[in-house]
Amino acid sequence: MRIALVDDEKIYTDKIADICRGFFGKNCAETEISAFSDGESFLGSLDKRGYDIVFMDIFMNGIDGVSAAKKLRENDAACLLIFLTSCGERMPEAFSCHAFEYIIKPFMPERVESVLKDALALLPKHNYIDIYSERRTVRVPFEKIISVITDAHYLDITLADGTELRSRMTMPQFMERTGGDARFIHINKGIAVNADYIVDFENNCCILENGARLPTRVRDRLKIEQAARDYNFSKIRSVQGSGKR
Repeated sequence: MRIALVDDEKIYTDKIADICRGFFGKNCAETEISAFSDGESFLGSLDKRGYDIVFMDIFMNGIDGVSAAKKLRENDAACLLIFLTSCGERMPEAFSCHAFEYIIKPFMPERVESVLKDALALLPKHNYIDIYSERRTVRVPFEKIISVITDAHYLDITLADGTELRSRMTMPQFMERTGGDARFIHINKGIAVNADYIVDFENNCCILENGARLPTRVRDRLKIEQAARDYNFSKIRSVQGSGKR
């Protein structure tokens, strides 16, 4: 869980940081909290990372919170934006930035925890992985990953748009960071594929939508094919259960 705190009053960033650590600690979610004393430095960080939740003070020195939020939305339409304010006079303008909530200062911990509880219910769980490649961190949704192949101490990760990412990471680390998501199936030593992109199995190869033919373990061929079927069956049941068509 990546959280940004943007406020020129350190007392508030410190207080919210403590509340966030306590809340997400109780809810078994790892957090990375970044605090910024002005909107300019926060906006500058967006080139290197994204955030799940942003607490944004409205009245700050330099660029104000509403203006900073509008620039944020040019790059990130998905993060949950929570405004902090000492009065509500700019709230109509603030909510035009698709704010999730607002908190009036001074606040009680219970108010922040209540907002975090609502936010946690909306945030997708384990649906992306942050990959460090070519001196930058790339946030990649699981559904965009086609295959992951070990090469010495690195992983070569192929995405649906044809992008290739190379990251110093082991396969066990990748699996751990994806929370053991069932869509990623080991088909051979050092090779995992996204079951959503499997087209067929043929001649001890797994054929993927991008045309790749990756070797499968011969002795585990039937287990691998069954794992792919089980995943697709569970996905169909999930869609039917949600009422989607």
